[in-house]
Amino acid sequence: MGIKTTQKQVDDWIQKHGVRYFNELTNMAQLTEEVGEVARIIARRYGEQSEKESDKAKDLGEELADVLFVTLCLANQTGVDLQAAFDKKLAIKTNRDHDRHHNNKKLQ
Repeated sequence: MGIKTTQKQVDDWIQKHGVRYFNELTNMAQLTEEVGEVARIIARRYGEQSEKESDKAKDLGEELADVLFVTLCLANQTGVDLQAAFDKKLAIKTNRDHDRHHNNKKLQ
């Protein structure tokens, strides 16, 4: 499924179940909260912090999906075609970073 299709799917869900989008500032705060939840799982599960019993059942995929959902909401409500933006960014990164990463001794 492409990003454009996913953006439409989120918009359809908002119209049917969500009544309306939260305003952009509320969604930005929500996005920050969701990224924090991802950071907490990563820090405790893959980093040096110990994982609390209450955190062991948390699903990283579900938290990443929350980040994606709110990101798609923000794109929809601000008129961003995220597929076009992603394609453009990937082309920029490909041109800029290909040799840089292949020549990075830290990645060898």
